[in-house]
Amino acid sequence: MATTVEGVLPRTTPPAAHGFGATDVMLLAMATIWGVNYSVIKFASRVFTPLVFNGIRIPIAAGAQLAAGTFVRESRVSAKDRWRLIALGMLGNGVYQVLFILGIARTQVATAALTMAATPALIALIGWFHGSERVSRAAWGGIGLQLAGMSSVVLGTTGAREGTDSLLGAALVLAGALSWATYSILIRPYAHRIPPLQMGGYTMLGGALIAVTCALPMLRQVHWSDATSRVWIGLLYSALAALVVAYLFWYRGVRVLGPTRTSMYGNLQPLIAMVVAWAALGERPTVWQGLGTACIMSGLVLARTQPSVASAPANNPD
Repeated sequence: MATTVEGVLPRTTPPAAHGFGATDVMLLAMATIWGVNYSVIKFASRVFTPLVFNGIRIPIAAGAQLAAGTFVRESRVSAKDRWRLIALGMLGNGVYQVLFILGIARTQVATAALTMAATPALIALIGWFHGSERVSRAAWGGIGLQLAGMSSVVLGTTGAREGTDSLLGAALVLAGALSWATYSILIRPYAHRIPPLQMGGYTMLGGALIAVTCALPMLRQVHWSDATSRVWIGLLYSALAALVVAYLFWYRGVRVLGPTRTSMYGNLQPLIAMVVAWAALGERPTVWQGLGTACIMSGLVLARTQPSVASAPANNPD
C-alpha cells in the first residue's frame, strides 16, 4: 500500500487522495497519550531516577508486545529482520528514550514537548537527505517555522532558573528528537511488510537492552518503599499506554500515511502536555514557549497547505 504524506512530493507514483479516517483517529489518540505521558514521567521519576524508570517500563513494554504478537499468531519474522529490528530499536527505543527521559528530568514539560515538536521537520530533512522524500516549497516553509519555534523554546531556557528549566535538558531532548527522526525514516520499509506487534516487540526489545544496561548501576539507590500506588500506576501507564498502545497507532500511521504526516500529529502533544502539566504539576508556560508554540503550529498549517499526495513505496531493505 502506498503511503500518504502532507507536503511531500511523489517520487514515482501519481497523486492519491486521502480523507480523514480511522488512522487519523488513532493518531489523535496517540498524541493525547504521549502528551499526558510527559507529566506522568515527571511525577513518577520523583521516586524512580529517570534511568531506572526507563529500565523498568521499557522491558515491560517489550514483553507485552512480544507476548501479544505470539498470542495473535502474526506472520513469522525472519531471523535477519529480527536482528535488524532489534538494532533499530536500540536507536529508536533505547538511545532516544535515554536522551528523552534525561532531558525531561532537567526541563519543564512544555520545553521538552515543544522541543520534540521539531521532530516532523527533522524527519522531513533526514528523509530529503536520505532520498526517500522530496519536500515541497510549502513544506520547506513549514519546516523553517517549526525549527524557528523549537529554537525559540531552546534559547528561552538560557534565562530560566536552575532546577526548573535548563539548556542542557533542552539539548538532550533535541538529541533524542534527532535519534527518533532517524529511526522513523529507517523503520519505514519494515512498516510495510511486518505486522505492528512483531515490529514493535523486537524494536522495543532492542530499546530494553539499552535501558536495562543504563539502569543497572542505579538500582541499589532506589527507595522502593517510597513508591506509592499512584507511582506504580503512572509507570504502568507509561509502559503500556505510551509504549505499547500509542506505538501501535504510530506504526500504523507510518505504514498508512508515511512518517512525515504521522509525525505531524505529534505537534498536538505540546498543547496537551502544557495543559496537563499546568493542571497537574503547576508549570506555567513562558513567553518563549508561547512564541515557540505559535511558530510550530503555523509551520504545521503551512506544511499542510499542499494537497495530499502519495509518496513512493519504501525500498525493501533486503
